[in-house]
Amino acid sequence: MSNQNKNRIDHGEALERFNFLWLEARKSEPWEADAMTLATVSADGQPRARTVLLKQADAEGFVFYTNYQSRKGDDLAANAQAALCFFWRTLRRQVMVEGRVRKLTGAESDAYFASRHHLSKLSAWASKQSQPLDSRDTLEARIDELEKQYEDTDIPRPPHWGGYVLEPSMIEFWAPGAGRLNDRERYVRDADGAWHFELLYP
Repeated sequence: MSNQNKNRIDHGEALERFNFLWLEARKSEPWEADAMTLATVSADGQPRARTVLLKQADAEGFVFYTNYQSRKGDDLAANAQAALCFFWRTLRRQVMVEGRVRKLTGAESDAYFASRHHLSKLSAWASKQSQPLDSRDTLEARIDELEKQYEDTDIPRPPHWGGYVLEPSMIEFWAPGAGRLNDRERYVRDADGAWHFELLYP
């Protein structure tokens, strides 16, 4: 039996580990246990990173929402490969994820948008995310206009705003060790869709 076949695992093992840590982080982190660094690459090869919020992690992948016309949206339109990094200081744990990103369906994005707070819905319409802003007054005036526009009606999801899911091809778990002999455990999906487990040198 090959070493690769010997290390083959159930596809849900890595996700179960992640969700256990995520739940623990929600109990212990003082601020934003859902925060993750999202790294993308622009069409001209410039790497970019920012913090976004994880909304769901299931068999489909890792879900987040944003403005499709933002820099991250432009990057993902040009190159759908991306990476995530979670660091939970209270747990002394880090998780890295790599994979391909795709948009959620309109119905999925609509359902989440409907659950957002009123001001968050307005901000999705008001913000030309990543574009230059001449003054804060301009943004606040736009919010005031939208408040009046949607005073007596539901706020629909903007067509330029919605969800993405990163479908993982690699998930790595990191834990600190004495003398920098850290524990690194990696789950990798092969071309046939099977998952394999391996230990890494620190």
